[in-house]
Amino acid sequence: MTFVSPQTKAFEAAGELLKVLAAPARLAIVAELAESPRFVHELVDLLGMSQPLVSQHLRVLRGARLVGVERRGRQAAYSLVDQHVAHIVADAVQHSKEET
Repeated sequence: MTFVSPQTKAFEAAGELLKVLAAPARLAIVAELAESPRFVHELVDLLGMSQPLVSQHLRVLRGARLVGVERRGRQAAYSLVDQHVAHIVADAVQHSKEET
C-alpha cells in the first residue's frame, strides 16, 4: 500500500471538482444558483436549455455534492451547497473575459 499525502489527495479532489465544472452548461447553472435558489423551470427559462438537459446537469452537480435540493410542495428548489463553488466559477468567467 502506498502512502498518498494529504496535499496529493487535495489536488485530486480539486481536479475532480474542475472536471464537474468543465461543462459550460454546469458553469451557467452554478452562476444562476449563486444568485438564489431556483426551480428547474426557472433555470430552463433563464438559460434557454431544455428541461431534460438542465435536469441532467443538476444530477451531475448533485452527485458531486455541489448542489442541494429542497422540496417545496410538488416542486424542487435547487441551491448551491457551498458558495466557494460560486467564487470559483465567477473567477473563471472573469479570467476568460480578461483574455479576450
